[in-house]
Amino acid sequence: MNSPLRIQPLSREAILSHADALSAILENCVHGGASVSFMLPFSSEKARAFWRGVADSVGRDERVVLACIDEQDGIIGTVQLITNLPENQPHRADVAKLLVHEKARRKGAARALMEGLEAIAREKGISVLVLDTATGSGAETFYQRAGWQKAGEIPRYALMPDGAMTATSVFYKFL
Repeated sequence: MNSPLRIQPLSREAILSHADALSAILENCVHGGASVSFMLPFSSEKARAFWRGVADSVGRDERVVLACIDEQDGIIGTVQLITNLPENQPHRADVAKLLVHEKARRKGAARALMEGLEAIAREKGISVLVLDTATGSGAETFYQRAGWQKAGEIPRYALMPDGAMTATSVFYKFL
């Protein structure tokens, strides 16, 4: 039986105090081939530096970080709502770094994180969310099933962690 999942926003201090768990999730995803801005080899030090930067951004109120917490396994996933956008886009936010540790996949964590993120966006008066993901990835399928609209693809957009070129699919969702 799966234990219940809890979604909670993380403060700057909470991100710093859970840096090891958050870094382990990021490392697991990058080493598993996720296209989330990092290349192999990927170190724990690089993961911790990333989370320190995210914590500082949360402290400046530029983004919201949500954690998915399993009472047995602790933090198993995370997602970010980036609200620090140009002044002509107060109604919009970017979604970034939906990460779920491979040991916790297919338990509803990604869906719970996205539902929590959408609820927070609504509370903030945000009506348009935008994200991108590697074309052909499992994440692309997930977003389509979660009601996101694909706006298009950009060929040769980024490199996968192993150096292979990938296209990206751009998605949006109206709230």
